[in-house]
Amino acid sequence: MYGTYRHHDCMRIVVAVNPEADEPWVIDAVIDLARQTGASASVVAVDEVELERLASVPRAIYAERAEQAASTAVRRLTEAGIGATATVLPGRPVERILEFADTDRADLIVAGSSSKPAVAQRLLGSVPLTLIRRSERPVLVVTHPHRGRPDAGGH
Repeated sequence: MYGTYRHHDCMRIVVAVNPEADEPWVIDAVIDLARQTGASASVVAVDEVELERLASVPRAIYAERAEQAASTAVRRLTEAGIGATATVLPGRPVERILEFADTDRADLIVAGSSSKPAVAQRLLGSVPLTLIRRSERPVLVVTHPHRGRPDAGGH
């Protein structure tokens, strides 16, 4: 069962990377957390294509973006001395991330905050918020380090 590991067992973190947004601060947070806990990381990227015939470009383009995001994250994690693997999955992000976390027996899911404007989040939904609502595991949502700070200039 997640959340219950003995001292000699390794905490397992599933890192959900966004193929459409470069979010290095998410990986920085995972590096810090893994160093503090001795955790390993399983990076997952989902191509977000439910039905290829409805996609505006071939699935291969989406899969390539997802592969790039996952491999970049794993490279940064391994360079920091964190054990990490990459997995790219087809389909809807929330469902596939939750399935992956179950299979991986994750103790924690980490995701970046939504990069969509508030209106788009209301219309299309937010992967991080939906993960929080639907996951049986703890979900850590990492925001941009400058978001909400007065000196950030509204970015």
